[in-house]
Amino acid sequence: MGGNSKHRWKSFLPKLPSSPSSSPKTRPKDPPKEFICPISGSLMFDPVVISSGQTYERTSAQVCRDLSFSPSLPDGSFPDFKALIPNLALKSTIITWCHTVGIEPPAAPDYYSLQNKVRTLIDSSSNHHASTPASVPHAPSFTNLTNRNVSSSYSCSSDESVIANVTVTSSSSINSVEVLYDETVEVSNANSSSEEEEASLILRKLRSFDVMDHKNALIKLREITRINEEARVSMCTQPLLLAVRLALFSKFDGVQTNAAAAIVNLSLEKVNKVKIVRSGIVPPLIDVLKGGFYEAQEHAAGALFSLAVEDDNRTAIGVLGALEPLLHALRSESERTRNDSALALYNLSLIQSNRVKMIKLGAVTILLSLLENDDVADRILLVLCNMARCVEGKSIMLHHNAVTSLVMMLRRVDSESTRENCLAALYSLSQGNMRFRGLALQCGAGEVLSEVLNKKVSQLGREKVRVMLSVLRGREAEQEVDWERVMEIGPSWGGSL
Repeated sequence: MGGNSKHRWKSFLPKLPSSPSSSPKTRPKDPPKEFICPISGSLMFDPVVISSGQTYERTSAQVCRDLSFSPSLPDGSFPDFKALIPNLALKSTIITWCHTVGIEPPAAPDYYSLQNKVRTLIDSSSNHHASTPASVPHAPSFTNLTNRNVSSSYSCSSDESVIANVTVTSSSSINSVEVLYDETVEVSNANSSSEEEEASLILRKLRSFDVMDHKNALIKLREITRINEEARVSMCTQPLLLAVRLALFSKFDGVQTNAAAAIVNLSLEKVNKVKIVRSGIVPPLIDVLKGGFYEAQEHAAGALFSLAVEDDNRTAIGVLGALEPLLHALRSESERTRNDSALALYNLSLIQSNRVKMIKLGAVTILLSLLENDDVADRILLVLCNMARCVEGKSIMLHHNAVTSLVMMLRRVDSESTRENCLAALYSLSQGNMRFRGLALQCGAGEVLSEVLNKKVSQLGREKVRVMLSVLRGREAEQEVDWERVMEIGPSWGGSL
């Protein structure tokens, strides 16, 4: 009876919640170590495996790659952030663990917060190596630096590919590269030492966490390289290019704009052009052109134009994805952006592979639609002249009534250079295509070409007119023509910029 009474009494007792210690699902104090990113120190939102086998948060790996930083591993090796492979199994496990313990799954980390954290790691690593003699032997040698370059392969719709080499600084500190630079630079005049001091000061400011330091450093770099040709060459080093490249990602107008302008100044020297492209600056320049601050977009277009002047850069810039943003920039509100984008496209379209890409991007219709825009029409014609030199470009131009557009333009223009370029484009269309004659006769090209002979036209322009009139009449030219000279003649160039 007593036992039953005790049982009945217990049945009426309120059911108390079980203590955490008695719960089968005990919430751990800390997540498993493998869930934590070694760089950010937080739960990983998007874990990735790198080629050397370690797992990191994707954004952390990207920041380390962008800052050319490789933290030392316990075994003395350095992680390779070139390839990032998603670790979907670990990501799923982390999410399941979060639900189990009753916490929210991790959110995507902020790139710029991680960037500051990695810079702190770089500085602390630098101080450690500077103050601890025992750590010096473990610092990478110059040979190791040259052998640990990142080769970023970029592919496009065609079969071609190009490799842009981005030099990686040591895993311990960017200062090690500075030392190498100071030891190898050639002193050519009395000003070289002061330029080294200026470059060193600019680098120190660009590595600080103060945005105003970044802005002031870039303004100083911009001022020095505006007129000083020797400074452009001596200051175009990998450490400085890396720092300026990172500044292009800035969310602050003054930093991004002055960084893009400094690149324009540095690119004015021929010896710097290939070095700048190989430093990895083109992709962030393209990003600035697509969505940067207004003035920064102007400088980005100018930098791409300047870099595209160099023959060895044209294929690389096209493969890196500059063509489509440059085509869109032709409609920019800024006249400067429009003109420099057109000139960049002119230089890039001198390469057949870039012409093919531009055709696939619908460049012909875009270019033809802009011929009525007088402030950029002359430079648009330069690009059309190149497009008309390839079979695919010529065919699409004829299909989209390019003959009619060019004849109408030839009828109304007064500028001699525009007239010469218009004749060059029409001449290219007239060669090797039977459709030209019918299209030209239909829009009254014969009358317009005859009128051009009464205007100011160069001798080569007159030869082109005479050849085209002969095509329209259905017979060969009445006089001997220097065909090699006519075929090789390009669009008129209005002088240096």
